[in-house]
Amino acid sequence: MKNKVKSHLQLTNPWHLIATGFGSGLFPVGLGTVGSLVAILFWLLLILLPWQFYFLFVIFSISIGIYLCQRTAKDTQIHDDSRIVWDEFVGIWITFIALPINNWQWVTIGFVIFRLFDIWKPWPICWCDRNLQGGLGIMIDDIIAGLFAAAIIYLFSQY
Repeated sequence: MKNKVKSHLQLTNPWHLIATGFGSGLFPVGLGTVGSLVAILFWLLLILLPWQFYFLFVIFSISIGIYLCQRTAKDTQIHDDSRIVWDEFVGIWITFIALPINNWQWVTIGFVIFRLFDIWKPWPICWCDRNLQGGLGIMIDDIIAGLFAAAIIYLFSQY
């Protein structure tokens, strides 16, 4: 469960700025939902890239996210600080890889499915959330939620 204690977070620190989703993780309520919504704004830029670069950007975002989430958690002394929403950014971008059409209907469906998995945390998401530590522990549950959501979107779009 994410802790809500605030300490040692500085948006002047570039790692903290990115980890908080460029400040979207500081919203007073629904931090994961707000972070996911802000991630959609960045996705609108990402879809301008060829799919290969989009995919590479997501892989890079996972890699850098593990580091920056670990660093921010260490600085705040809170393992999975609720203000860290970079994991939601990556999760929603993974989800949207499977969109058959980039329109608002599919974006809404993807957003809802991703948020359901991220909040509900079925197995193995819940296991990873409870048992993995550090930056990987912060990121992996949203990565898996994104993969599950992408799989459902893909299967749903086939019919």
